[in-house]
Amino acid sequence: MQLQRLEAVEKDLETLEQRIQQKLEPYAAQLALLDEIPGVDWTLAAVIAELRVDMTVFDNVSQLASWAGVCPGNNESAGKRKSSRIPKGNVYLKTALVEAANCAAKAKGTYLRDKFYRLRARRGYKRAAAAIAHKILVATYHMLSQNVSYTISGIFTSTSSTRIT
Repeated sequence: MQLQRLEAVEKDLETLEQRIQQKLEPYAAQLALLDEIPGVDWTLAAVIAELRVDMTVFDNVSQLASWAGVCPGNNESAGKRKSSRIPKGNVYLKTALVEAANCAAKAKGTYLRDKFYRLRARRGYKRAAAAIAHKILVATYHMLSQNVSYTISGIFTSTSSTRIT
């Protein structure tokens, strides 16, 4: 009986994944671009595509980072450091970005991994993960707004229309 239940659950998951893939078909070009970022798989790309693919609603990347809740903060005045917690934002996107940052920290030979370990040594694990999540969001903004491709070194290169399809 337990095996039958497991098979039924796996079948239901398969059906749901197929429906998700059908809903994401209009965003195939954007999903292909986002899949190039280390730590970003189709799940995070689907979350970004579901929430916001059109980057023209944001004037700059700072507004997107603030909306997502991964903007860096520095609340210091007169030599006193106050709380610099991550602000509230889109909970689903922020969670997915931090998860992608953790995955990017484990991807060997990438800029994001090196940056994560440099930050972790100075600031700690969670702050480093939040900083890498911000970097992934910045890369996402530039890739989707300018239709450029991500390279391993963190430099963006323009893509032709044949590259995206």
